[in-house]
Amino acid sequence: MHISTRRSLIASAVISLLTVPVSSALANTLNQSSNNAETADKVEKIAVTGSRIKRDSFSVTTPLAVLDKNAIGDSGLGSLAEILVGEMPQLAEGNSNTNSQSSVQNTGLSTIELRNLGTNRTLTLIDGRRVVSNSYSGNYVSLSTIPTGMVERVEIITGGASAAYGSDAVAGVVNIITQQDKVGTSFKLRGGSSTEGGAEEFSIDADHGSDFADGKGYGFISLTYEEQKELSFYDRKRAQQQQSWAYDETLMCNTMLTEQYDSSRKSNRFCTKDLAQSDWRGLSDSINGGVFDETSSVRPDGGFWYDGQTLRNDWHESKYGINFAQFDLLKVPETSLSIAAKTEYDFDNGMQSYFQLQVSRNKSRNPKSPESEDECDAVITHDPANGEFGEDCIGRIPLDNPYIPAEILAKASSKGVTWDRNFAEVGNIVNSNERTTLRTWAGLRGDMFNDWEWDVSVGHGRFTQEQSRSNEIYVAKVRNALNAEVLADGTVQCKSAAARADGCVPINLFGAGSITAEAADYIRANPGIDTEVTQTTVVGFMSGDLFEMPAGQVASAFGFEYRRDSQSVSTNVPEGGISFNYVPTFKGDVDVYEAFAEASLPLLKDVALVDYLSLDLSARLADYSWSNTGLMSSYKVGLLYQPTEGYMVRANWARAQRAPTITDLLSPPRGDFDSFDDICDGVTATSTGLGHDNCRLEPTIAANIAANGEFKDENNGYSPNVGSPDLKEETADTITLGISLAPEFIPNLQVAIDYFDIRIDDAITSLGNEDIIQFCYASSMPYGADNPFCSDIRRDSEGNIVEVAQRLINTDEITTKGYDVVVDYRYQLATLGELRFKLDWSHVIDFTVTSTGPDGQFSNTYVGLLSSDVFEDKASASVSWSYENWRVRLNSKYKSSIRRSQAAFDDWSDAIAKNAARCAAGEASCVADPEALQFNELSSYMTHSLSVNYTLATEHSGDINLFAGVNNLFDEHGDFIIGGNGGFHSTYGGGKGRYAFIGASWHF
Repeated sequence: MHISTRRSLIASAVISLLTVPVSSALANTLNQSSNNAETADKVEKIAVTGSRIKRDSFSVTTPLAVLDKNAIGDSGLGSLAEILVGEMPQLAEGNSNTNSQSSVQNTGLSTIELRNLGTNRTLTLIDGRRVVSNSYSGNYVSLSTIPTGMVERVEIITGGASAAYGSDAVAGVVNIITQQDKVGTSFKLRGGSSTEGGAEEFSIDADHGSDFADGKGYGFISLTYEEQKELSFYDRKRAQQQQSWAYDETLMCNTMLTEQYDSSRKSNRFCTKDLAQSDWRGLSDSINGGVFDETSSVRPDGGFWYDGQTLRNDWHESKYGINFAQFDLLKVPETSLSIAAKTEYDFDNGMQSYFQLQVSRNKSRNPKSPESEDECDAVITHDPANGEFGEDCIGRIPLDNPYIPAEILAKASSKGVTWDRNFAEVGNIVNSNERTTLRTWAGLRGDMFNDWEWDVSVGHGRFTQEQSRSNEIYVAKVRNALNAEVLADGTVQCKSAAARADGCVPINLFGAGSITAEAADYIRANPGIDTEVTQTTVVGFMSGDLFEMPAGQVASAFGFEYRRDSQSVSTNVPEGGISFNYVPTFKGDVDVYEAFAEASLPLLKDVALVDYLSLDLSARLADYSWSNTGLMSSYKVGLLYQPTEGYMVRANWARAQRAPTITDLLSPPRGDFDSFDDICDGVTATSTGLGHDNCRLEPTIAANIAANGEFKDENNGYSPNVGSPDLKEETADTITLGISLAPEFIPNLQVAIDYFDIRIDDAITSLGNEDIIQFCYASSMPYGADNPFCSDIRRDSEGNIVEVAQRLINTDEITTKGYDVVVDYRYQLATLGELRFKLDWSHVIDFTVTSTGPDGQFSNTYVGLLSSDVFEDKASASVSWSYENWRVRLNSKYKSSIRRSQAAFDDWSDAIAKNAARCAAGEASCVADPEALQFNELSSYMTHSLSVNYTLATEHSGDINLFAGVNNLFDEHGDFIIGGNGGFHSTYGGGKGRYAFIGASWHF
């Protein structure tokens, strides 16, 4: 059987790295270095992620972690991203099927990020190559598009790597390395399910590898089909628990909405200490039959409503409303089919060709609630002719609408009838995403100048996404259908002749099921968004020894890379005007020309106090075709010091840069919603709150105060994402310091400790909505048209905010610091096999974002906040036993305690301080024993998993491998999360709980 030189080098890397981080692998090699010193020239050099220089396995300066195929298989999971996040504390989930339920664009994506710095700052590679993105939002490589059966191992650099790989490698690199040299045929079946029901998974893998052409060639093909089923509201009792929490600053207690009503306080909120959980409420007034001329959402006599087809006048939202949580999945279902093939061929002249092709098809379907509307839920409109954006809403029901019941008409305002309703007759909204990904590359490599190697390749990738959103509503058509009249013969028709020509059908909103099928067809919108992203790359490099120094050869690599990225986004509703997050049509492209160089200099060897000392240098220059991004320069300096056998010190300084993406620069406003508070809420003619003087200068707010005495904010949460052509590249400086220990007096013990310090200047991000609002109304910058923050805020005729534009900017700085600890210990049990203990622990010291506002710099710290998913401590520990054909593994995962919301804590602290002042002044409103904040300080979280693996070797039928296990043995779900999806949070499993799996593989 033929094995190529290139593939044998990579195979040796697998053997030397095993499943431990390179830091530990380095320590392992330390015990061998002295014994092998006399044969150092014979040590085979390998290619390791982070460099194109081949080197001895113990001369790597960059902290690197490795997850091998056994660890992936022992997890029992199908999602590679979920496996990596669970096993590697340095990683966090980006987009997943348990956190993207409310997303339109990203449902079905499976991405990861390093150091919680964002998916855009983590570069995901396949076999060391940059590949096409799976989203127009940024450089998002979805791991679900990679055939899991083809994955040999995953290598992760947890430090800046732009000097090696270019833009986006700010936090580091995740390198998915595919199978090498596998010969034979394999089949694998795996199935699993939550023991509480739901979240079923099934996958099948098949692959075949063989030599051909008398051993000169090698081919491998792999197929993976995976199905992940949904986890619904009805699968978990916790999800069915209603909730609407707030801390009452008068009662000084935690409260929930209830069906009760206290007329003296004019509130239906009561202290949780006086309630059973069955008393909690969290309902909406958007029922199918409709609520009309609602006067209160808390009183038990709040207006007219329809109980089915029966008109009643005792509307009480917390009693008769609808629980919209029932429509939210805890986990979105997905199916994926991936096929990959690779081949290599050795020519007689010493050159080798290689080719790889990957094709995947991913589908996700996310059913939602029926569309809910009221008299003026503003939607975005767009005029493609002039590019201007506007807004529209349905409006009140006209008083001459023929369907208005007499009882409602008798009490209606002259302006018309207000209303809230869901459009169940139109159908539930279904958000579907179908993604097709093609990745391919081909190249030639060979030798030159005796000991130099060269490699030239061309790659191409194409990603398409067909996104549909069925059963939305055309706002203008509903308005036309409400503006109806009765003809002499009793026929009801739309008043507008133009609307009738467009097929207008009168609509009756009064009562459940009152909208006819014809009216539903007329107002129904099925918007779609089509995305295409392409990438073409040409890469060439050469590597070899430059010259010899007293301590050894100076290894080097030089190369170039050309990349062209393009994308287009189009919609079938370019004019907007529908109940949907509007995404306009836009497109763009960029050409990137790069040159890079690396060198590894052995400084000292086998002298006093120095067994080995080396210096690594690398640099990359990148020129982007758009003008705002200058000539980007990335560098790395690394030092490796081995004072004596079994001990190693390494240090790295890296400068990494990330250019803005096409969407960052060119995107028009893309619809999105996010909750925020209006600083003008509660303003009166005489109020003195922060920014209230400027709030009163808003004409619409002033008119509201004149009419009602107080402005009460009812913003719609609309906060579109907006690109900016003024963005420039961001620059990161990364420092890592590490030690590796493999003391001779404790055989088979390896310890690695690595400190990291990452600072990103000019980071591309957007200010928070409430920061934007405050900078408009309460900063040293004068309020008005000349204030750019005010320009990003739009209000309706009643003063309510209908838009806060989330415009991308280069903020001042993002910093994060911490350290990782890895311990790996193997113990031989004589004739009973081997025990192995492994610990991966990551501790975050600091995570701070510093920005500049009108009044100078301000900073926000995010360590220990659930909103940022930055845990102070995360760890994964395992004990495994291997004996003959058995492998048993017990794994534990830990996350430290964390705060749900800093804003809630700050508000509570202010309330406590104000109450203390009232008590000190002897005021009657003093509460002597105020309650502590509930539901905000979340306890630590720990799960345990067990897997068993047995291999049955047969004489003629190949090897059969049987495996089974249980993840989260004790069914831990984490604390109840206020505001979480179903009271869960994806970082704690999203409600999945205990998960059992079983499977088998056959190799022959």
